[in-house]
Order: sequence, then structure tokens, then C-alpha cells
Amino acid sequence: MSFNENLPPCPVETALMLMGDKWKVLIVRDLLTGTKRFGELKKSLDGISQKVLTQHLRAMEKNGLIHRKVYAQVPPKVEYTLTEVGQSLKQVHDAMLAWGSAYKLRHSVKK
Repeated sequence: MSFNENLPPCPVETALMLMGDKWKVLIVRDLLTGTKRFGELKKSLDGISQKVLTQHLRAMEKNGLIHRKVYAQVPPKVEYTLTEVGQSLKQVHDAMLAWGSAYKLRHSVKK
């Protein structure tokens, strides 16, 4: 599926299609603080394989959420940055952060 082609009619379904994976949400979390190299992302995302990280980064680039910059040097240097569209996910991230914090607080008191 190319960018903007065959998007679901429901906007919620579109958002889930683009970001409905825990790794993608966490990649956005890490890139909200600035540009990162592949190794930095891999280190931050405990438990993700190199293959899965590569797949998600490629999909997010294809969908216009991140920009991949390759430097012509040896060893190769690649950096990932959120695009303007990717940056717009900050409000979603912040809402999830607030909700998750409140949930943890409520449920830690009940124990």
C-alpha cells in the first residue's frame, strides 16, 4: 500500500493501521526527543529484533511519519527524524502518557 492509497474510511482505523503497534508508538516516543541513529533506537526498545525495527522504520518512512537520512561514509551512518506529520503524533503520545500515568496511579493504590 502506498502512502494515502486505499486508506480505510474510518479515521480511527487509519490511525490504528499506521500506529497500532507497540513498537511504532515507542519509536515515535524516542524520536519526539530528537533525531536518533538505528543503534540508539535498538538500544532503547528493549526486546525488539533488528529485523522488526527495520521493518517498522521502513513502513513509517513509507507512510510519511519519519525521515531517513543516509550519510555517505564508512561505516554507514543513518539517522531517523520525525516528519511534520510524525511530530503531530505528539498530542496522541501525550494523551497516552497522561492516561497511562493515571491508570497506574489508580491501580497501584488498590493493591
